Amino acid sequence: MDDIRVAAVIMQSVVGNTQDNLSRMDFFVRQAADQEVNLVCFPEMSITGYSIRKTIRKYAEPIPGPSTEAVARMARENHILILAGLLEVNERDSFTISHIVVAPHGLIGIYRKLHLGPPEQHLYQPGDELPIFQYGGTAFGIELCYDAHFPELSTLLALKGAEVLFLPHASPRGSPKEKYNHWLRYLPARAYDNSVFLVTCNQVGDGGAGLTFPGVALVLDPKGQVMVERTGDDEGMIVADLRSHDFTYVRNHRMRFFLPHRRHWCLSRSDSPLASDRTLPESLFHRCLLQLRSRLSCRSPHH
Repeated sequence: MDDIRVAAVIMQSVVGNTQDNLSRMDFFVRQAADQEVNLVCFPEMSITGYSIRKTIRKYAEPIPGPSTEAVARMARENHILILAGLLEVNERDSFTISHIVVAPHGLIGIYRKLHLGPPEQHLYQPGDELPIFQYGGTAFGIELCYDAHFPELSTLLALKGAEVLFLPHASPRGSPKEKYNHWLRYLPARAYDNSVFLVTCNQVGDGGAGLTFPGVALVLDPKGQVMVERTGDDEGMIVADLRSHDFTYVRNHRMRFFLPHRRHWCLSRSDSPLASDRTLPESLFHRCLLQLRSRLSCRSPHH
């Protein structure tokens, strides 16, 4: 892992105001560039705005498309990597909650939300891929909001090589303090159990579709400790330096890096409940199992 400076943005995104949302993003991208940030993460559906009403479908876009091009321009002009969310529509008129990864040279990848919350399931289609993205010498994965409630997803990303997890949210209801306390019930475990940095942020304010969002952003280190945090009812941004030394210290400590001691063989037993897990699409689950076995068979127990 390389040293990397990241920013996480708390931003109001109003459904139907795509151009205004992109303008707000451009403001924060420039602010991040002024602070020599390498990567800036925006909330889930930051471009489109978030809604569980069918009317949001008219604001969906293909990827690549106009908004992807606008984000690519921001990345190019500011020499920065951008993670941003939108509602994607494909050629089959299937709608997915997607997060794009855009570098100065253009689009490098897409994460499509795997686990849809119950209110989303009538409106959107789940993704079926769990990609790892690369920025220089740093590997990272993305989960979106409801995904975070499935611990195996973070573990699978870590086993595939992720050193940083980004968890953009569009999580409504409650006060900023209530949302912050709620997140602290499980997000530190995702970082601690998998020995990864974790970066998360939420939308804020009235999203224009009957939902209001509490502003929260935080960064956790591989020990699960809060490095930087921000809560409130206003837009804002936090910045954190993710140091390779802090990552390798935990990963090289045999008592603090747990994954090498995972008894991965039991996952393939036909009588194991884990062997028939269906919280992930079947093909994805088994592909990750194969990668898990390959990685752990090559790993020293002292790493």
